[in-house]
Amino acid sequence: MLEDGKLFKGINIGCSGETIGEVVFNTSMIGYQEILTDPSYCEQIVTMTYPQIGNYGVNSVDVESDKIQAKGLIVKEFFDYYSNWRAEGSLEDYIKKYNIVGLAGIDTRQLTRHIRLEGAMKGIISTETEDESELKKKIEGYPSIIKRDLVKYVTCDKPYIYNPKKGDYKHIVVAVDFGVKMGILKCLDWEGFRIIVVPASTKPEEILKYNPDGIFLSNGPGDPAAINYAVTTIKELIGKKPIFGICLGHQLLAIALGAKTYKLKFGHHGGNHPVKNLETGKIEITSQNHGFAVDEESLKDIASTGCKVTHLNLNDNTIEGLEYVDINAYTVQHHPEGKPGPYDSRYVFGKFTELIKNFNN
Repeated sequence: MLEDGKLFKGINIGCSGETIGEVVFNTSMIGYQEILTDPSYCEQIVTMTYPQIGNYGVNSVDVESDKIQAKGLIVKEFFDYYSNWRAEGSLEDYIKKYNIVGLAGIDTRQLTRHIRLEGAMKGIISTETEDESELKKKIEGYPSIIKRDLVKYVTCDKPYIYNPKKGDYKHIVVAVDFGVKMGILKCLDWEGFRIIVVPASTKPEEILKYNPDGIFLSNGPGDPAAINYAVTTIKELIGKKPIFGICLGHQLLAIALGAKTYKLKFGHHGGNHPVKNLETGKIEITSQNHGFAVDEESLKDIASTGCKVTHLNLNDNTIEGLEYVDINAYTVQHHPEGKPGPYDSRYVFGKFTELIKNFNN
């Protein structure tokens, strides 16, 4: 059941029980394991718009964190059997392992159209009761994603070096973990960085003690305006080191500089979002997962930073990239690592190297 009373009845997959979260839809045709383990889906129930899910199984490689982060899974046709040379198990066993309550056999196209029209909203999956008034009461009593700090549920507990065995590296980067995806860390590693990952609550002076060549602000879940401690930290880091941010990191840097964010009607979740690079004129097909965006009108208040929009989403003209020339920083809203999705935007990791070189010169 959705927050507005819309009801869908189907077949239970995974564990029995109840789960509540914000219901969103993802348009990727593949990558359900990466999607489920993406920390940015904390407190969200994911509806896959592609009808057949589970047919290639799961493995220990295609994960973006150490567990399933989504609150639930909704699909049209669910496969508990699979066929793929990389598979190590079934999706059914995988979601049961992490106690995920799921739903199959419903009209996911109808659900997706409803969310597109009415907006993302809270919902509940239940095997416990069919009493509609009881379900609606449970939804109403559950907190909204807005103004909630979800980062505290997904950040690491203590600092660690992601690639300790890496001998030949160009630069040292501190990655502030707001819910970082493994795919992003892999891309930073491939670019040649030694990566020190620190918890989201790490103080600015502790970050600077590592004497990094650059600072990376990671992706993560929820409302950026609720992460006050992160904004305070970023304010203290601005101008002291080159900064690169992705997704939530993109939004947090904008807020730290004085811009504002707002909640999108149904968010961007999928691997087929067209983004225009305003510097080259090229169109990139991107992977995305966010429910909030930077308010373009508010950028006029931070013009002193040399702020300029570098990328635009062609579906709704929302901001997908910002560069702050005067403070050696740039950010993107989409996910350049893909995972799942295309690799059209992976060049932005190389841009981080260029930013550090220019800063040092």
